[in-house]
Amino acid sequence: MNHDNYQLYGPQTPQTALVLDSPHSGTRFPADFNAVVSEFDLRDGEDCFVDELYRPVTELGIPLLAAQTPRTYLDPNRHAGDIDLDLIDGGAWPHAYVPSGKARIGKALIWRTLDDGRAIYARRLKIEEVIGRIERCHAPYHQGLSSVLDRAHDRFGVVYHVNCHSMNSVAGKMGEGGEGSPRADFVLGDRDGTTCDPAFTEFVRATLASTGHRVAVNDPYKGVELVKAYSNPPARRHSLQLEINKRLYMNEAARERSAGFAPLQKTLYALIEACLDYIGKDVRRD
Repeated sequence: MNHDNYQLYGPQTPQTALVLDSPHSGTRFPADFNAVVSEFDLRDGEDCFVDELYRPVTELGIPLLAAQTPRTYLDPNRHAGDIDLDLIDGGAWPHAYVPSGKARIGKALIWRTLDDGRAIYARRLKIEEVIGRIERCHAPYHQGLSSVLDRAHDRFGVVYHVNCHSMNSVAGKMGEGGEGSPRADFVLGDRDGTTCDPAFTEFVRATLASTGHRVAVNDPYKGVELVKAYSNPPARRHSLQLEINKRLYMNEAARERSAGFAPLQKTLYALIEACLDYIGKDVRRD
């Protein structure tokens, strides 16, 4: 079930009711990007190594869907209609327009600026360019994730989706929370208790906090399109966004793994094992 713009690690058919996805760890730069900043700078939006951090848990029967295309080219964690009109040639979008408010910081479906405010393009994009990116990148990723989640729900009667991200240790000029704002070690987002059972959010928070980490909930990240689109708690479809502070596992300036990578990977493995125990009780109550 692999595609040019995503890769599925782990089983094709979920062996548990837990599914992971990493929408921002892609590093395959399309030839038509035509940005005016370097590929290194374009990795500013990348959740560096997040798919690698979680990959060992796939041996537990958990699927992990990982995007392959860079987030700055197109962000799967946005609605297809979340268009930044300031980036569009003519300033109008002829199809469904569903703004999330992220355009104000240059981070709608297609990024207009880096986190430090620098422009990514020296021109506006043509409508057909944007449509092409949606068809090649956005639609397949959403179809792939929807399919895996449906298979888990069909098999177990419930699905828990963890949407995996990382964040800069301190907010940049165009960052959430305001420039210079320090971030917690982890931030959980459930859109104020609407995308998953609050008890699951609290379980994940308490489990991480028990390891000595500072954990925030819905501050400054509440979760965006992927947890919103595929959650329905009354139907036993739960989605939780999990942000990791990059300083825990990498050198942010060099974009390289640090000595903290392996210990964090073990912490996440233990967290996922604990989540499987929690979810197993929900499955068994059927």
